[in-house]
Amino acid sequence: MITREELLEYMWHNSYKPMTADELIMQLEITEVAEFSAMLKAMEEKGEIILNRKGRYGIPQRMNLSVGRIQGHAKGFAFLIPDNPLEQDVFIKNEDLQGAMHNDRVIVRLHRHLEDGRKREGEVIRILQRANEQVVGTFESSKYFGFVVPDDKRLGMDIFIPKNETADARDGDKVVVQITRWPEPRRNPEGKVIEVLGHKNDPGTDILSIVRKYQLPEAFPEEVLAAAEKVPLTIAQEEIKGRRDLRHLPMVTIDGEDAKDLDDAVTLEILPNGNYYLGVHIADVGYYVKEGSVLDQEALKRGTSVYLVDRVIPMLPPRLSNGICSLNANEDRLAMTCFMEINHQGEVVSHEICQSVIRVKERMTYTNVRRILEEQDPCLLERYYEYVPIFETMRDLCHILRNKRLRRGAIDFDFPESKVKLDERGKPVEIIKRERSIAEMIIEEFMIAANETVAEHYYWLEVPFLYRVHEEPDLDDITELNEFLGAFGYHIKNNNRGEVSPRAFQQVVERVEGRPEERAVNTVMLRSMKHARYAPDALGHFGLAAEYYSHFTSPIRRYPDLAIHRVIREIQAHGHLSSTRHKKLAQLMAEYAEQSSLRERIAEDAERESVDLKKVEFMKNYVGETFDGYISGVTSFGFFVELPNSVEGLVHVSTLNDDYYQFVEKNLMLVGEHTRKVYKIGDPVKVVLTRVNIPERNIDFEIAPEEEPAFSRKSRLLDAKGKAGIIKGSR
Repeated sequence: MITREELLEYMWHNSYKPMTADELIMQLEITEVAEFSAMLKAMEEKGEIILNRKGRYGIPQRMNLSVGRIQGHAKGFAFLIPDNPLEQDVFIKNEDLQGAMHNDRVIVRLHRHLEDGRKREGEVIRILQRANEQVVGTFESSKYFGFVVPDDKRLGMDIFIPKNETADARDGDKVVVQITRWPEPRRNPEGKVIEVLGHKNDPGTDILSIVRKYQLPEAFPEEVLAAAEKVPLTIAQEEIKGRRDLRHLPMVTIDGEDAKDLDDAVTLEILPNGNYYLGVHIADVGYYVKEGSVLDQEALKRGTSVYLVDRVIPMLPPRLSNGICSLNANEDRLAMTCFMEINHQGEVVSHEICQSVIRVKERMTYTNVRRILEEQDPCLLERYYEYVPIFETMRDLCHILRNKRLRRGAIDFDFPESKVKLDERGKPVEIIKRERSIAEMIIEEFMIAANETVAEHYYWLEVPFLYRVHEEPDLDDITELNEFLGAFGYHIKNNNRGEVSPRAFQQVVERVEGRPEERAVNTVMLRSMKHARYAPDALGHFGLAAEYYSHFTSPIRRYPDLAIHRVIREIQAHGHLSSTRHKKLAQLMAEYAEQSSLRERIAEDAERESVDLKKVEFMKNYVGETFDGYISGVTSFGFFVELPNSVEGLVHVSTLNDDYYQFVEKNLMLVGEHTRKVYKIGDPVKVVLTRVNIPERNIDFEIAPEEEPAFSRKSRLLDAKGKAGIIKGSR
């Protein structure tokens, strides 16, 4: 029978005109009518084809339609993010949503009346799949009914709760609501409370609300745990047969202090010809998680491990993720190994990918490797004297690989990360700024090299595979970016064909390094780019300036890595794929790519929200205190100030009482009408924390009063660790 891909190709042909199901069956000489009809229905439900009012099937793009997900906004409007990454986003007015909510999959009709060159606008004509069957929010009651204010402001509307469906929730309780009636034009959705999480101020309720909001699966189903229990905790001798025995190598893992799921180890030696021989050894999770098993189904459903501020929600049961799959020191483990011979220009001149058995000799931390290489800590130098030369060689190779990437135009943003430390009650006590040291860079460069090598190897074998792709930015986004960059004298250049290269971005990154506007410029540049995703085709990675790229190195916590490990094993075992198996794998890769990309975005949003929540909560203790910071963004309603501990808040223009301030959009600055005082991105400022709104995640600052001389006023500054320290200001 005709496949889905073949049917789409047929419908894309210029001569195709929309046909009924019977006409397609006759034209394509279909004999398996029931199967074909089922395929048509499935493709219609996914939005791959459209059934019009006359009962005829066609391609949405050829019918002035676009299919994708709604990205809502708190102000009521939304954007359609098309399934096809080559399509531009579509703006949708509130009145044109037709009851669609944030994250719903929909079909949008494009407005034809808009002239060429303007951004696309449209209206929702069909909702394919609802995304918000359950919503988390704060319950508020009245005499005859209640309503829930969603935590996710992008939903844009409160949910009406009948009096008999409140589950005895009280004012201020965090609740989970089951939607019973979807919104309609000028009518809010209705629902019933199915779980009361606790009062919004109770310890633990805040993070639990995030877990429920993103529907993160905490507990593993019984059948999944039972399957995990059947996996032995040690390796049997027969499992080693056919594998390369690498247990003699001086192998190390380098991870964070609190990491438990260790899925990558490294070895490095110098060959007689002077080249480097790098070994990247990755936990062979695919050996234990078979395709289609209950463990595999649950891993695909989760897609990724989620690292919230106070807990980890793993992709695999702990018996695997922290046990037999984790590359713990001094324990035999099964692995997938990628050996690479690398010359002094950073080129991989030869490579080998094999199944192996390994034994990690030392469990190193980023901190200790940094202290060995940058501080020459005498205690650590003595403790790890056998490995110090290896770490020094790793540093040399790291620089070679990084310089090679930068020469070819890779973009090297360096955004400092922060970690919030909590006490036993879940209250934030410290914000720790995490710096990117040579230790993190070593692992980063080694993993990138392995990911590229594996991706290119299997690309040329022409087997179904999963790639990590990052497409070029849209030209409209580049135009907007250049308007912003122009205020600082920077510009992203494109070539004669209107294409932009990653090197153009990197040139701006290098020019802005060390300047006051560095953080703001890098942030806006990053936001102008498309989000990296997974795809069954090698579409290239713009940010890395790489033609082939996959995720191979983290199969404990990322499903795509696990999936390609199984492909690698299958190819190594059989040498080739039958046409039936090839077709089946190609279909699976497309499904894996879509699901993994979706789960990754959900995990990122949940992780970011949990950290931001605790940052805001931490600042609650410092209301009334004075801080040094710098202006990170300027708008018509004020400017944002970032503190050294990465916390950001707003100075509203209405609090600037010394003058009337005008927003100069071209130069991104606020200018006083009479004083001509200027507030612009990168300026250092001293601010007073005046208000912290934890539910809204908002922090408000005001400019510190000038009447009090700066040199005599004691101000509190949150240092890099987030602790309050007394400093003396100066003019």
